[in-house]
Amino acid sequence: MAEAFIVGAVRTPVGTKKGALAGVHPAELGAHVLKETVARTGVPPAAVEDVIMGCVSQVGPQALDIARTAWLSAGLPESTPGVTIDRQCGSSQQAVHFAAQGVLSGTQDLVLASGVENMGMVPMGANAKFAIDEGLPLFGDGWTDRYGTQEISQFRGAQLMCEKWGYKRDDLERFALESHRRAGAARDAGRFDTEIAPIAGVEQDEGVRPDTTLEKMAELQPIREGWELTAAVASQVSVGAGAVLIASERAVAEHGLTPLARVVQLSLVGDDPVYMLTAPIPATRTALEKSGLGIGDIDVTEINEAFAPVPLAWLDELGADPETVNPNGGAIALGHPLGATGSVLMTKLVHELHRTGGRYGLQTMCEGGGQANVTIIERV
Repeated sequence: MAEAFIVGAVRTPVGTKKGALAGVHPAELGAHVLKETVARTGVPPAAVEDVIMGCVSQVGPQALDIARTAWLSAGLPESTPGVTIDRQCGSSQQAVHFAAQGVLSGTQDLVLASGVENMGMVPMGANAKFAIDEGLPLFGDGWTDRYGTQEISQFRGAQLMCEKWGYKRDDLERFALESHRRAGAARDAGRFDTEIAPIAGVEQDEGVRPDTTLEKMAELQPIREGWELTAAVASQVSVGAGAVLIASERAVAEHGLTPLARVVQLSLVGDDPVYMLTAPIPATRTALEKSGLGIGDIDVTEINEAFAPVPLAWLDELGADPETVNPNGGAIALGHPLGATGSVLMTKLVHELHRTGGRYGLQTMCEGGGQANVTIIERV
């Protein structure tokens, strides 16, 4: 049976929307991690058969197949093609899935899965703005017949989760505070140093605020009157890129590569698109069942902190040990550069497994449309 291995995983620092990375062209961000991954692994650039890059807002500087333009911007061979994909926030985790599936099928040996998003340069929703400006509906008649004209947004989905699971603002803020504490401790201990490829003079993630307090969070106004949500319990608007190189056994042997992890399970599940953010729960159950593993077998989990109720509900439903979940903080503290986050989380997961000596790692993310990817890997 074919195997797929992760042989390289690199990310930029995650920048804030007005920070030092906000002025860096998205293609240059993507080029940086692609070039750095090739250099660190020592793989011949021409041996890379495809570049699959996640990017959500494919407009303006992020248009025109940024996977291809990023690869060429890096000065890498014209013979390697690139394709850009959008599975909303899980875009570059899906890139990892597609890359691994190409290797597992036996049709490819070396594929770069990556992601990029500069939310300081291309605002979230910029690709939907055309329809709004032109007075065109974002959803067709079939959708309206099925779900009506009710509000469909990540913000409402997060509030609906609070109502369903009974989370109050204090629950969310305590979780957010711990995310910042963990991220600050990890940064100060140098845990991210080996996975980050500095760029534009930035060496560390910009959004971490380990000095924040519950008192400071309490001063913020809710996103909407009567809601539990504030900006403090949501992921940060961010800038960043990541890349993960997937290789076959043949490529490992031919190029003398060092496997970091083996791909164990690739799962994808849809759930209620109105709640939107709940799919990581059934997707994780599916992945565990198909892999024959239990939640207790997972040594490290990276679940995207789009909003605090997402990981809180996942923890309550799956019964995982909270100490193993986002041990170095999550997107509330470190940021969420949309199309890049999947590759950033996978990079964090691989490096944390090696740092701690854990065996199995699990990554999952909520995604627009009520979807979720789950990837299980085994440290090699």
